Amino acid sequence: MAEKTGAIVINEAGGPDVLTWQQLSLDAPKAGEVTLRHTAIGLNFIDTYHRTGLYPMPMPGVPGLEAAGVVEAVGDGVSSFKVGDRVAYPAGPIGAYAECRNFLAAKLVKLPDAVSDEDAAALMLKACTVEYLIFRTYAVKVGDTVLFHAAAGGVGLIACQWLSALGVTVIGTVGSDEKAELARANGCHHTINYAREDFTNRVMEITNGEGVPVVYDSVGKDTFMGSLNVLKRRGTLATFGNATGPVEPFSPGLLAQKGSLFVTRPTLMDYTATREELELCTGRVFDAIREGHIKADINQRFALRDAADAHRALEARATTGQTLLIP
Repeated sequence: MAEKTGAIVINEAGGPDVLTWQQLSLDAPKAGEVTLRHTAIGLNFIDTYHRTGLYPMPMPGVPGLEAAGVVEAVGDGVSSFKVGDRVAYPAGPIGAYAECRNFLAAKLVKLPDAVSDEDAAALMLKACTVEYLIFRTYAVKVGDTVLFHAAAGGVGLIACQWLSALGVTVIGTVGSDEKAELARANGCHHTINYAREDFTNRVMEITNGEGVPVVYDSVGKDTFMGSLNVLKRRGTLATFGNATGPVEPFSPGLLAQKGSLFVTRPTLMDYTATREELELCTGRVFDAIREGHIKADINQRFALRDAADAHRALEARATTGQTLLIP
């Protein structure tokens, strides 16, 4: 007989009010799966894209892409995990906003003793995003100067910490003086408050007119053209989010006019598509935590049932660092 688990369910795309608490049936794990009891669930901006329909998800469905928990049952053919193992996942499949769920063992990683459940849930998706951006989308070098938008956000703070530890100079945009102070405290060398400063002019001032080899941009529409304008010849714009809305269509000829630029729209799912890539990515993250290069900055916790309130806070830019949902 199937057990029951509480979960946040979306029946139709919309605002935070579409996030409803329901009891769902939970079957025994199938071959290749384990049953997880979540202990902490990460909140990410991509969750709001799924909720609004910007990134369509199956409906009715359960949102959420990352969590940490404990293995409670193991399906046939699973030998890499056992009941009681502490585990986490950074990139779905979608369905993390639940007390318990069945999950593919191939998409799961064990947590080292040095990494707590809350730190894993707070860091995994965001830190794995930073990993692929700075090691694989554009591999930074010691002495590079880079621009990272939304430097005081969940991804931004981790990026500032990690890049600084790697000997990279970070220019970060923020929306307030308080967020500028937070970004600097996490390793950002130059902060630009785009509420009152033109970031393109400031970046060129900071770099003595040279620009930067790479811009990491999760803001989207409002910063896209400015980001292109601060790139060096053959520079790379990694646009990995749409906080202000999707980027408007543009002609590839624009990239030639501005210096043979590269633009990419990477996703964590594509950078962790194989078991080898997942282990490379999470291994680097765990090493960075152990070495003190990155740390969780959990500034908000909401009960899982209150996921709608968490979404409202996130979209109102009222959060800093990482936010957890606690089952």
